[in-house]
Amino acid sequence: MKRRPLFPQVGALLHGGDYNPEQWLDRPDILEEDIRLMKQAGVNTATLGVFSWSVYEPREGEYHFEWMHRIIDNLYENGIYTVLATPSGARPAWLDEAYPEALRTNLKRVRNLHGQRHNHCITSPAYRKLVRRMDEKLAEEFGSHPGVILWHISNEFGGECACELCKEKFREYLREKYHNNIEELNQEWWTTFWSHRFLDFSQIEPPAAHGEKSIHGLNLDWKRFTTANTRDFMEAEMAVFREKTPHIPITTNFMHLYMALDYNQMAKPLDIISWDSYPRYGDPDRSLYDCSVENAFDHVTMRSFKKDRPFMMMESVPSLVNWHDYNKPKRPGVHRVTALQAIACGSDTVQYFQWRKGRGSYEQYHGAVLDHLGRSDTRVFRDVEEVGRLLASLKEVQGSVVQAKAAILFDWDNRWAIDDAAAFSNKTKKYEQTCIDLFRLFVKNGVEVDLISSEEPFDGYDFLAAPMLYLLKPGVAHRLKAFTERGGQLLATYITGYVNENTLCYLGGFPGDGLTELFGLYTEEIDTLYPKEKNGADFGEEGSLQGVYVLKDYCELVKLQGARPLAVYTGDFYAGTPAVTVNDYGKGKAYYVAARMEAAGMEALLKVMWKNAGIEVKALPEGVEYHRRTGDGAAYDFFINYTNEEQVIETEAGTDLLTGEAKEGKTTLAPLGVMVCRVQV
Repeated sequence: MKRRPLFPQVGALLHGGDYNPEQWLDRPDILEEDIRLMKQAGVNTATLGVFSWSVYEPREGEYHFEWMHRIIDNLYENGIYTVLATPSGARPAWLDEAYPEALRTNLKRVRNLHGQRHNHCITSPAYRKLVRRMDEKLAEEFGSHPGVILWHISNEFGGECACELCKEKFREYLREKYHNNIEELNQEWWTTFWSHRFLDFSQIEPPAAHGEKSIHGLNLDWKRFTTANTRDFMEAEMAVFREKTPHIPITTNFMHLYMALDYNQMAKPLDIISWDSYPRYGDPDRSLYDCSVENAFDHVTMRSFKKDRPFMMMESVPSLVNWHDYNKPKRPGVHRVTALQAIACGSDTVQYFQWRKGRGSYEQYHGAVLDHLGRSDTRVFRDVEEVGRLLASLKEVQGSVVQAKAAILFDWDNRWAIDDAAAFSNKTKKYEQTCIDLFRLFVKNGVEVDLISSEEPFDGYDFLAAPMLYLLKPGVAHRLKAFTERGGQLLATYITGYVNENTLCYLGGFPGDGLTELFGLYTEEIDTLYPKEKNGADFGEEGSLQGVYVLKDYCELVKLQGARPLAVYTGDFYAGTPAVTVNDYGKGKAYYVAARMEAAGMEALLKVMWKNAGIEVKALPEGVEYHRRTGDGAAYDFFINYTNEEQVIETEAGTDLLTGEAKEGKTTLAPLGVMVCRVQV
């Protein structure tokens, strides 16, 4: 695949992060020192203007951009490029005083006071007008500056508003979706239950604890609307820059696996995907490797939104944050491995929040490259310096991508629907953790995998996993059949295909929408197990799958209609009935795991499926993570050792870009060591 560097004018991987010079305009000595130390740390980019509205426009219509011009000019003259944000994430007090409709109204129908971040109504015409005016000014002032390489829209979009403006816009959304037919909505939401039928769209309110919250279709559509409305606001901001500065790409920063917005939808209009990474490193109940695998899941989720180009780790921290339950600094060596993990997973950047700690307010103790000490001889600064040197040695990696032949379906709609369902157990649904646990087995075996929406094309994949695909969107069942029929290996689990896109149950057996034919079975009941209850899946003593594996949480009782049992339950009244099955479908195979099975059993099954799919498994020591990026005929193999012991790995013939040494065969990785080997493909 041809390389697509995000920023060819920089000619390097980006290293830098959020910089808030407006907090230090009265200290020119500090601003001068910042430039010197950025260069010392190998910083080549700074994110500016994220929360600068009150400095740009201290009073309505009174603009001050001269200070930002000085900052951007000075950075550029010193080889540091600018990611310039729009300041719409937090508003000045004058705006809320003059335009109270811009304040957000919560689901209790109480209008908020001025303060916090994202405390605004994104539907408000007044607010949108003021934001557009600010964006136009920014484009005019800085759009032609050679140092500005990226527009950063707002900051960490989130939240919901239930003001009168948003309620009416929600009703318009529903009118369009249900073809202005209230009876269609009533049918899809099943409102005859509890006599909740609507006569007109004007009667519909957003969900609320003191109002309607029992209609799953309403709850789901409200979340979809909130995403659509947030995306509409984001695209309104983007439109200004598309018109005035079409040469500058656009992003916004996502957060972890943020529940309230469907990032699959938010990602579509963006040029580049970026996100903010803040794992809870240092938890004594979890190893560094376990924590890092979960962070890799987040990286891969973000990477998979635009698989043909790198993503950006827009924010991370070289030390500690101030908002975890326990704010623990990264231990020596941890910043190196976590920074290079982002590159291994497909990022072309390592960026931080923040460059220098502020003196006051909420984030005064949030970690930064420069502490309140202001010194460069600290452990944290030296760690950042080291990462700067390592990124410089990986210059040629920029623009390469990770290519996977396997994918896991991970849907926001499905998350919402499972979470809202009054079924199973509220304590053990754990859809996200189930996907992460499955992903962990791919990482353990060195198998690259994408994390995609069920609406994404399945072309190019030989293996698909659809864990707990409770909600089926239109056409998904048909495409799963087509994938398997052409020779794909498909894995599904318990709680698959129970409801349609509006949470109406399928009739005639689960999994619905024709998937009973694909898997050659239907489910008759599901048993929810208490924490102390266990069952077993017995694969027998012959064939490629053998042994008994522990089952917990959920056991479906299935009836076969063509599928073959691979394992049977060992206990309870359904002992001897199928627990794991396979069905030949066209040239492929559809596997169904009817219970939540321990990792060893899932891994054994996956290895059979990977072999059938022609996917190579890599032998890795415990605690070592592997990824491969490719581009223009070269491959870059990343090996990361998260343990405090030396680990022996097997490498192809190549060159370690971090040391310049030739490598082939068995190689020793130092404790918390990283190797990046360039090999030919």
